Amino acid sequence: MAIAYITHSDCLRHDMGHHPERPERLSAINDRLIASGLDMVLRQYDAPEVDRGLLNITHNPLFVDQVHDFAPRDGLVWIDGDTAMNPHSLQAALRAAGAVQLGVDLVMKGEATQVFCGVRPPGHHAEQGKAMGFCFFNNIAVGAHHALQNHGLERVAIVDFDVHHGNGTEDIVSGDERILFCSTFQHPFYPHSGYDCIAPNVVNVPLPAGSGSAAFREAVDLYWLPRLKAFEPQLILVSAGFDAHQADDMAGLNLVDTDYAWVTRRLCEQAESSADGRIVSSLEGGYELHSLARSVEAHLKAFLGEVA
Repeated sequence: MAIAYITHSDCLRHDMGHHPERPERLSAINDRLIASGLDMVLRQYDAPEVDRGLLNITHNPLFVDQVHDFAPRDGLVWIDGDTAMNPHSLQAALRAAGAVQLGVDLVMKGEATQVFCGVRPPGHHAEQGKAMGFCFFNNIAVGAHHALQNHGLERVAIVDFDVHHGNGTEDIVSGDERILFCSTFQHPFYPHSGYDCIAPNVVNVPLPAGSGSAAFREAVDLYWLPRLKAFEPQLILVSAGFDAHQADDMAGLNLVDTDYAWVTRRLCEQAESSADGRIVSSLEGGYELHSLARSVEAHLKAFLGEVA
């Protein structure tokens, strides 16, 4: 079955000026998909706007109203020191969350087995009532709630290999026994969270700066995979951040393209065991354009069973 690729031109129009989270990220990915021939095997979809009710389940409804109210007619409005909205940002954020909603629909209806959402802005730093860290709405948490609320699932796993801890996802799902959240991230590092969580449904594995492939793979083998096996998720959602790559100077971990292929295959094996293969992955970080594009290629080829 074809892999679904969900994106939208509105996601290119969100622009925070001279900023690492820039439209060229998606352009680099799209160029790589064409150059690698992957565009020929992907079934492409336009991301819809997310359902407002889903946003209100995932986030505080007053916060959702505030994000809509902040949207400017011109110029930039800064939400925090890292996160700004231009006149197109709200639409892009609604499409980014809507992409994951659609991805869940596709895998649950059997129209795709794996989905990659090539969207921006990212989402995993967005908390129940706070936008931060380049993020407005928590795209992946929206997908989890959609699967539970509207598709009748009982167990959904979220895995996050971004170099930054997904504080927003943890804030939203912590204590919800229907959702297992597994995360690796550099620590100490922005957003300075995740190292002290005691929620039983959260598996955080902080990694010190300088950690590389061996440490990352050991963390997945020792901490993620046993919990995923025991949990038997009916759907796996992936916060796919590629900024732990050694070429990305945003942080200090030293992963390489093949690490993303390796972890993707491990997740596919679990999905095949408990979830009929169902995985929905959504772009989070990754700011060095060449390594970002190559890593997404490796991630998608691993869905096809290819591991270099």
